[in-house]
Amino acid sequence: MQSTGLTNAAALLGRLLLAAVFIQAGWGKIGGYEGTVAYMTKFGVPGMLAPAVIAVELLGGLLIVIGWQTRLVAVGMAIFTLLAAYFFHTNFGDRNQAIHFMKNLAIAGGFLALAAGGPGAWSVDGRREA
Repeated sequence: MQSTGLTNAAALLGRLLLAAVFIQAGWGKIGGYEGTVAYMTKFGVPGMLAPAVIAVELLGGLLIVIGWQTRLVAVGMAIFTLLAAYFFHTNFGDRNQAIHFMKNLAIAGGFLALAAGGPGAWSVDGRREA
C-alpha cells in the first residue's frame, strides 16, 4: 500500500485513539490507587499488580502514541486488553459488563490490526524504516 499523507494521518489518529483510553485509565489509577487495588482484589487479581497495570497502561499507551516498537507493543496491549476483559467483564448477565467485554475485544482487534499494518510513517518506527 502506498504511504500517503492521508494514510499516515489515519495511522497516527488510530494510534492516538487507541492509546488515549489507556493513558487516561493509567493516570486515573494513580489518583485512585486504593480504589484500583480494591477493585482488582474484588475480582481475584492481586492488588500488588496495580503498579504493573499502571505501567502497562501509561507506558504502553505512550509507546503506541509515538510509534516505538509498535508491532510488539500492540500485541502486548492486545493481550493485556483481552486479560482485562476476562478478569473484569465476564458477568454477561450485566448488560454493561457485556458491553465492556465486547469493547475490549474491539480494542484488542484494533491493536492486532495495528500490529499487522504497522504504525505508518509518522512514527519513530516509520522514521527508522525510511
